[in-house]
Amino acid sequence: MTSLPELYPGFERRVFAVDGARIHTRIGGSGPPLLLLHGYPQTHACWHKVAPELARRHTLIIPDLRGYGDSTVVAADAGTDAYAKRVMARDFVAVMQALGHERFGILCHDRGGRVGYRLALDHPDRVRSLVTLDIVTTLDAWDDIAVDNAVGRFHWMFLARPAPFPETMIGHDRMFFLDYLLSQWTGTKDLSAFDPGALAHYRAAFSRPEVVHATCEDYRAGATIDPRIDAEDRAAGRKIEAPMLALWGGTRKHGFVNRPLDTWRPWCPHVRGEPVECGHFLPEEAPDATLALVMPFLAETLRTG
Repeated sequence: MTSLPELYPGFERRVFAVDGARIHTRIGGSGPPLLLLHGYPQTHACWHKVAPELARRHTLIIPDLRGYGDSTVVAADAGTDAYAKRVMARDFVAVMQALGHERFGILCHDRGGRVGYRLALDHPDRVRSLVTLDIVTTLDAWDDIAVDNAVGRFHWMFLARPAPFPETMIGHDRMFFLDYLLSQWTGTKDLSAFDPGALAHYRAAFSRPEVVHATCEDYRAGATIDPRIDAEDRAAGRKIEAPMLALWGGTRKHGFVNRPLDTWRPWCPHVRGEPVECGHFLPEEAPDATLALVMPFLAETLRTG
C-alpha cells in the first residue's frame, strides 16, 4: 500500500471496523459529505481525477469496497451473503456514522453503484442525493441481457460460477484479465484513459488471489441474493426517495446500460440524467464532462441549511 503512487495528496487515510470487515478509506476536502463508491475491477483510486474539484465543495469519503483494494477480504466460508449489496451498504452507513455524518450524498460507479442504490433504498433517511454512473438495477440488468449486449456482459455469468472455476481461470494470468476488461469497457478500447498511478493500484490489488476470489463472491451475490432483494422491493413498491442523477457512457459498444432513464423511473420518481461521451469509466475517461454534470446537481441537492 505505502509503495503505490499517492493519488490523494493531503487526504487522510483511515481504516474503519464494521460488521465483519475493515474498510480502508481516504478522507479529504470540506463541505457537505459525499461518499464515493468504486466498481469492478478497480479500487478507490478511480476517483483521483475528479476528487480535487469535488473536494473544493465537499468532504469526500473514498473507501475501498469490502474485498477490494486494501479493505478486508471476507473469509470464503462466509458465503456470498457477505458480499450482498445490502451488507455492503451497511458497511458505509457505519463508516459515515463513525465520521459523524448522519446524512450524505453518494456518487457511485459500477459495483459501487449497486451498493449506492441499495443504501438509498434500505436507508432513505441517510441519503440526501444519489449519483449513479453507468448502471441500472441488478434485477433490471439481468432481465435485459440479450444477444446484442451479452458479449459485453459475459463477466456477470463467468464470475458468478461456483469457486474455484473463475478464480482458477483468472489466476493463469490475472494482469491479462484485468487489462483486457479495463480496455474493452472504454470508448477507445485501450488503456489510454487510465493514469499509470491508478493502474498500479488496480494491478496491485488484482495481483492478490484473495482479492480475485472476493470480487467473484461479489458477482455471485449479484446473481443470487441481490436480484432477489431487488425483486422484493419492486413487488413492495419501494422507491428511492433521494433526488437522483443517472449518467452513463454514450460511446461504448455492447454497453451495459439500455434505456437507463426509462429503467430508473419506476425506482425513483426524481431521477434525471444523460449520457457522457465516453465508455464505461466516466470519472477517468471524461472527468471534466462528468464534473460538469455532477457538480451542479450536488450543489442543488446537498445545499446546507
